[in-house]
Amino acid sequence: HLANMKRLLLETDEWLRRRIRMCIWKSWKNPKTRISNLIRCGISKRKANEWGYTRLGYWRIADSWITHSSMTNERLKIAGYPTLYDEYLKWYPK
Repeated sequence: HLANMKRLLLETDEWLRRRIRMCIWKSWKNPKTRISNLIRCGISKRKANEWGYTRLGYWRIADSWITHSSMTNERLKIAGYPTLYDEYLKWYPK
Protein backbone atom coordinates (compact mmCIF):
# COMPACT_ATOMS: atom_id res chain seq x y z
CA HIS A 1 0.00 0.00 0.00
CA LEU A 2 2.92 2.35 0.55
CA ALA A 3 3.74 2.29 -3.16
CA ASN A 4 0.45 4.04 -3.93
CA MET A 5 0.73 6.48 -1.03
CA LYS A 6 2.98 8.94 -2.83
CA ARG A 7 0.58 9.46 -5.72
CA LEU A 8 -2.44 9.58 -3.41
CA LEU A 9 -0.81 12.15 -1.15
CA LEU A 10 0.30 14.31 -4.08
CA GLU A 11 -3.21 14.30 -5.56
CA THR A 12 -4.76 15.04 -2.17
CA ASP A 13 -2.28 17.86 -1.57
CA GLU A 14 -3.11 19.34 -4.95
CA TRP A 15 -6.82 19.31 -4.11
CA LEU A 16 -6.23 20.74 -0.62
CA ARG A 17 -4.05 23.55 -1.98
CA ARG A 18 -6.75 24.44 -4.47
CA ARG A 19 -9.32 24.45 -1.67
CA ILE A 20 -7.11 26.69 0.49
CA ARG A 21 -6.61 29.10 -2.42
CA MET A 22 -10.37 29.13 -2.95
CA CYS A 23 -11.02 29.98 0.70
CA ILE A 24 -8.42 32.76 0.64
CA TRP A 25 -9.92 34.21 -2.56
CA LYS A 26 -13.40 33.95 -1.05
CA SER A 27 -12.27 35.85 2.05
CA TRP A 28 -11.19 38.73 -0.20
CA LYS A 29 -14.83 39.63 -0.88
CA ASN A 30 -14.46 43.16 -2.19
CA PRO A 31 -12.83 43.57 -5.65
CA LYS A 32 -10.68 46.41 -4.28
CA THR A 33 -9.41 44.09 -1.57
CA ARG A 34 -8.62 41.45 -4.18
CA ILE A 35 -6.76 43.95 -6.33
CA SER A 36 -4.68 45.33 -3.45
CA ASN A 37 -3.84 41.84 -2.17
CA LEU A 38 -2.86 40.64 -5.64
CA ILE A 39 -0.60 43.66 -6.08
CA ARG A 40 0.92 42.94 -2.67
CA CYS A 41 1.58 39.36 -3.82
CA GLY A 42 3.55 40.59 -6.82
CA ILE A 43 0.96 40.67 -9.62
CA SER A 44 1.02 43.65 -11.99
CA LYS A 45 -1.66 46.33 -11.57
CA ARG A 46 -3.19 45.60 -14.98
CA LYS A 47 -3.59 41.88 -14.30
CA ALA A 48 -4.75 42.54 -10.73
CA ASN A 49 -7.53 44.80 -12.02
CA GLU A 50 -8.47 42.25 -14.66
CA TRP A 51 -8.71 39.39 -12.18
CA GLY A 52 -10.06 41.45 -9.27
CA TYR A 53 -13.27 42.15 -11.16
CA THR A 54 -13.65 38.68 -12.66
CA ARG A 55 -16.99 36.95 -12.44
CA LEU A 56 -15.63 33.40 -12.54
CA GLY A 57 -16.54 31.08 -9.70
CA TYR A 58 -14.33 30.58 -6.67
CA TRP A 59 -13.34 27.03 -7.61
CA ARG A 60 -12.29 28.09 -11.13
CA ILE A 61 -10.30 31.03 -9.81
CA ALA A 62 -8.53 28.72 -7.35
CA ASP A 63 -7.08 26.74 -10.26
CA SER A 64 -6.10 29.76 -12.37
CA TRP A 65 -2.56 30.95 -12.95
CA ILE A 66 -3.25 34.13 -10.98
CA THR A 67 -3.76 32.31 -7.68
CA HIS A 68 -0.95 29.85 -8.38
CA SER A 69 1.51 32.69 -8.95
CA SER A 70 0.29 34.88 -6.09
CA MET A 71 -0.38 32.13 -3.52
CA THR A 72 2.48 29.75 -4.24
CA ASN A 73 2.98 26.53 -2.32
CA GLU A 74 6.00 28.08 -0.59
CA ARG A 75 3.92 31.03 0.60
CA LEU A 76 1.19 28.72 1.85
CA LYS A 77 3.81 26.67 3.69
CA ILE A 78 5.18 29.85 5.31
CA ALA A 79 1.61 30.82 6.26
CA GLY A 80 1.33 27.55 8.20
CA TYR A 81 -0.31 25.13 5.77
CA PRO A 82 1.87 22.00 5.77
CA THR A 83 1.64 19.42 3.01
CA LEU A 84 0.70 15.80 3.52
CA TYR A 85 3.55 14.67 1.31
CA ASP A 86 6.14 16.45 3.47
CA GLU A 87 4.74 14.72 6.55
CA TYR A 88 4.90 11.40 4.70
CA LEU A 89 8.57 12.02 3.88
CA LYS A 90 9.31 12.55 7.58
CA TRP A 91 8.05 9.03 8.31
CA TYR A 92 9.38 7.32 5.18
CA PRO A 93 12.35 9.23 3.79
CA LYS A 94 13.50 8.34 0.30
